[in-house]
Amino acid sequence: MDRGILKCQCTFSYEVVTVEVENGCNQELPTPNNNYVSNIKQNGHSIEPMNQIPGYLSIYAIFQIIGIFLILSVFLWLQIYRTGFGFSGTIHICNWHPLLMTITFIYLFANSILHFRNFRNTTKRKLKMQHATIHSCIVIFGVLGIWTGLNSNLIANPPIPKFYSLHSWLGIITVIIFLSQFTSGFISFVYPEIGIRYKKVMMPYHIIFGILTFVLSIITSVLGFSEKIIFALNHQYEHMPTEGLFLNFVGIVLIIYGILVVYILIKPEYKRSSKPNDGVTNNRT
Repeated sequence: MDRGILKCQCTFSYEVVTVEVENGCNQELPTPNNNYVSNIKQNGHSIEPMNQIPGYLSIYAIFQIIGIFLILSVFLWLQIYRTGFGFSGTIHICNWHPLLMTITFIYLFANSILHFRNFRNTTKRKLKMQHATIHSCIVIFGVLGIWTGLNSNLIANPPIPKFYSLHSWLGIITVIIFLSQFTSGFISFVYPEIGIRYKKVMMPYHIIFGILTFVLSIITSVLGFSEKIIFALNHQYEHMPTEGLFLNFVGIVLIIYGILVVYILIKPEYKRSSKPNDGVTNNRT
């Protein structure tokens, strides 16, 4: 080969140009249009570009759209068909319960457990604090939602019995597990004095019970919707009125939403890679 002539070979999987120089040595130079990058360095740490995780941006957009749709659907159902909201009267107070529980134990809960995937380039400590903050909001507004449900039963004439349905039983179990998760997670992963070995042991159980609690929230909500619409419509429900069909559709969307969240959680490609400054991780979380 003549001196001064460069021989270029392109490899399309990474679009790296191999250059054979005069002395026969090969050098690899990145092209300006590098379409696939497994790791990019920023301030000395590797980052994961969201648009290069196959399908994640699309599925995340669908997740958010369905979540907002569920909240709006429950609000419109209660506002149009169930006389709306208020702080006096059994029905008006009771209507806050399904709306607040949908916002907290469905939408906020889903966002909190996906927070580490959605903001994968934020430091682990910041993510933990944000995760705990979202859970704190769930506790505050969740307690308000539970109170409205119980209070509406007490002021009803005659008073409505409490804690007899499967919906209420599962609701109690879900809240107990959630509070246990919140307390143990806050102590284990936020408080710095806890031993690293203990944190490593707790991590898999925290993840598993987090997913379990979310699944129970979905099941409890579906049962709650069915219970409320049966009591509200009574024998009219069997004639498939518009309200009944609408809420059945909302229940199906709620189940799809739960499946989508669990799918994002368990899909290995969507998990957040460990960063050098993460501290205790499970390689991918």
